Amino acid sequence: MKAIIFGVSGQDGYYLSKLLEKENIKVIGVCPSGKNCIKGDVSNIKFVENLIKKHKPEYIFHLAAISSTSHNFLFDNHKIICMGSLNILESSRIYCPNTKIFLSGSAMQFKNIGKPINEKVVFDASSAYSLARIHSTYAARYYRDKFNMKIYIGYFFNHDSPLRTEQHINKRIAESVKRIKNGSEEKIEIGDLKAKKEFNFAGDIVEAVWILVNQEKKYEAVVGSGEAHSIEDFIKHCFSEINKNWRDYVIVKAGFASDYKILVSDPMLIKSIGWKPKTNFNQLVKMMLD
Repeated sequence: MKAIIFGVSGQDGYYLSKLLEKENIKVIGVCPSGKNCIKGDVSNIKFVENLIKKHKPEYIFHLAAISSTSHNFLFDNHKIICMGSLNILESSRIYCPNTKIFLSGSAMQFKNIGKPINEKVVFDASSAYSLARIHSTYAARYYRDKFNMKIYIGYFFNHDSPLRTEQHINKRIAESVKRIKNGSEEKIEIGDLKAKKEFNFAGDIVEAVWILVNQEKKYEAVVGSGEAHSIEDFIKHCFSEINKNWRDYVIVKAGFASDYKILVSDPMLIKSIGWKPKTNFNQLVKMMLD
């Protein structure tokens, strides 16, 4: 059996490829750099079409994205998320209509009123990023309903791993704490200490993906622990690991407005089909600092 992973170079792609290899599935990884994978652009229809036509895989996973809600990335997100999804769906319809396809979604595409979010919550195009995710979801529903294709969507809530880049705040905090442990006197600038989100492990999240795509029913499911912690909680736990007072190293940005006060899932559906996270908050903190 074969699986194509678009976005294999990211943390989700890495952990998913390791999981699939354990399942004796040949992984065909794709990323823009071509480092340890096939160099390619999911927004290029000819590239996607030729790849799918050649391999006719049993599984396709679209994990590629730019993780920024900034309007500056409007067209980048459109190309990778929207056009990428359409390219995969149309090429699969033509060359391998029975392939199981997974498209990653995001917690950010739902209307957030501070309550746990499940699959029934309405969408809200509150950013260029969420707009692209919503477009991708409707494309999936179109192909699923019109052509009876096997398409699954997992709406990911925040998840981290040591493979994150410092573009992401949790990774940036962890790397600063490690340098402070070794003598650095640097300060960590934080926007909103009280903002709460989930702290899931990427390796657990891709296990949920694998469970999803092996269901006969074509699920859309939020993927998260349902447990939220504040940025302050994360900072405190990081500094407790190195026996230092976090207040000596953290500066709060004046006038910063967070995108949300809390972003947390209601994971009843994904848990009902057999998934639950294995890594808790404290374990993730230790992992990020190792």
